[in-house]
Amino acid sequence: MTAPTLEQHLAANIAAVRARIAAAAVRAGRDPAGVRLVGVSKTFPAEVVAAAVRAGLTDIGENRVREAVAKRAVLDAAGLRPTWHLVGHLQTNKVKPALQTFDILHSIDSLRLAEALNRHAVRPVDVLIEINVAGEATKFGFAPEEVAGAVRQMQQLEHLRLRGLMTVAPQVDDPEQVRPVFRTLRTLRDAIGLTELSMGMTDDFEVAVEEGATMVRIGRAIFGPRPASGVG
Repeated sequence: MTAPTLEQHLAANIAAVRARIAAAAVRAGRDPAGVRLVGVSKTFPAEVVAAAVRAGLTDIGENRVREAVAKRAVLDAAGLRPTWHLVGHLQTNKVKPALQTFDILHSIDSLRLAEALNRHAVRPVDVLIEINVAGEATKFGFAPEEVAGAVRQMQQLEHLRLRGLMTVAPQVDDPEQVRPVFRTLRTLRDAIGLTELSMGMTDDFEVAVEEGATMVRIGRAIFGPRPASGVG
């Protein structure tokens, strides 16, 4: 028996993750079609990302603007057109290339950043507000009590289309420990009448789906252990 190709290996991983998403959605009485799988390809080379898209992955998440710019150029040249998501912190000096590269920005963590995006945008931009639900000092994002005010101000920015909220949960041994984080984000989202909830990663996405995630950001379960150094 021959070893599976990279594309076959990634296709199997993608199918396995989608099956777990579907099972979690069914447990919560949700339609699995309401959950978008974003494959986070940070540090993996463009060739691997291209193979994942050919294997059926429709959404690619990247943490760094410069890395995504290079990868998108390769995929565009190959005729591959996934939806590109920025899921990492965005510095204001990277706003212009980010707007040229990404279809949706998950990590709007300050009004200053939102205003910079609005100022430089030449088309409507889909964005999510990042919320630091657990109040971790090492994480970016608005505090939960700041959300309503931030939403009101961002909704006045004509080029931004505010779609929902995003959070990065604390790293824990038992994903049940972060269920309250996901539940809080859903409650905040519902209170302000938005649609999207970007929450859940490889170690906790099933709990996130049970709590209402509409986008999960999965790296290791699709691509495997991350390379030691950045590439692409």
